[in-house]
Amino acid sequence: MSPVTVMVGMSAASWLVVLALAGRQVAFDVLLGMLGPLAAVIGTWVLVERRFRQRPETLSSVMAGAFAIKLVFFGVYVAAVILLVSVRPVPFAAGFASYFIALYAVEAIYLRRLFAGGARPAR
Repeated sequence: MSPVTVMVGMSAASWLVVLALAGRQVAFDVLLGMLGPLAAVIGTWVLVERRFRQRPETLSSVMAGAFAIKLVFFGVYVAAVILLVSVRPVPFAAGFASYFIALYAVEAIYLRRLFAGGARPAR
């Protein structure tokens, strides 16, 4: 199973638990908290995996650039959700923080596997 499939599946399953336990309004707020980190992690994973397979020597600069883009993205995303959508801040923030931490932990595990499995033997 691909890392993207795992991350989406894990996020969807946990969100369904929130929906079942907390109701529609809280689940909506948590969903909005989930979507930003999920989009960022999927985008980063696809970019890093592709670059690692094609030109691994440029991976550090790509990851640094992705980090800068994500800083701006998260600032704009959080501000837009809070200002433009009728969202309750506590469930949104709890969802955002929880998914951010969990998804980046999963991505770190997959990056470790990618880098360990992709190492080329020394000549």
